[in-house]
Amino acid sequence: MIELEGLTRRFGDFTAVDDLSLTVPEGTLVGFVGANGAGKTTTMRMTMGVLAAHAGQVRWQGRPITAADRRRFGYMPEERGLYPKQKVSDQLIYLARLHGMPVGAARRAVTEHLDRFGLADRAKDHVEKLSLGNQQRVQIIAAMLADPIALILDEPFSGLDPIAVDAMVGLLREHTKRGVPVLFSSHQLDLVERLCDQVVVLSHGRVVASGVVADLRAQATTRHRLVVDHDAGWIRDVPGIAVEDVDGPRALLQIQGSGAEHALLSEALRRGTIIEFGAVVPTLSEIYREVTA
Repeated sequence: MIELEGLTRRFGDFTAVDDLSLTVPEGTLVGFVGANGAGKTTTMRMTMGVLAAHAGQVRWQGRPITAADRRRFGYMPEERGLYPKQKVSDQLIYLARLHGMPVGAARRAVTEHLDRFGLADRAKDHVEKLSLGNQQRVQIIAAMLADPIALILDEPFSGLDPIAVDAMVGLLREHTKRGVPVLFSSHQLDLVERLCDQVVVLSHGRVVASGVVADLRAQATTRHRLVVDHDAGWIRDVPGIAVEDVDGPRALLQIQGSGAEHALLSEALRRGTIIEFGAVVPTLSEIYREVTA
């Protein structure tokens, strides 16, 4: 597994990453989310040794990580690192060879991955001739070609269409099934919520929440939705009820007083019919807004 312990990185007087610790267990898909400038890319660069940490360390399998370990990681940087005037297949074979793959195995792996991502007919095209989405597919393939022991992927789903997303998800699952730890960042919180075993939320260089989505939901503020057959504006006057929104017969609220829900429902029944009343399951987007507020 990958362990980041107390990582800190400063740029002049600005602290981009501040005493950050997290673990990516083997066979686990961990989503790394946060606003632009939260420190995600800087953290990934320190993990890969592209940037030096001013404090803390990166550990692999319980020991300090080495350059040899990192050479076996699959890394997809935020900026594409492709040669625009080189042919797609030639470039991928070259990158696979840099990872130590024999030329025959490299060719087979490139052919297989291009086919999976729908790029088999573009193998001889120059990278600059591809759309940005297809360039993103090539960048992903480059990170996954050489049987990596870990994957560090910075915004891998950016610009991908649904078919490419499905291909990417399938490939990631194949890697985690054989024990590969995966850390990826994304602004697509619905996708992170659907895919990830664990989520780490970063704000101003610090981890503000982490864990499986179900646990994060359990820690979030509990809200209830009430739907009646009449205008629900009266809810604002019920003691122990904090109203977040009322829109005609619908209300979103928090129950803050002991037994306040009984008074709420009794009054609703006195005034008419209750169509719906229940707890609202927060989305990852709502959890994210709450913990980063």
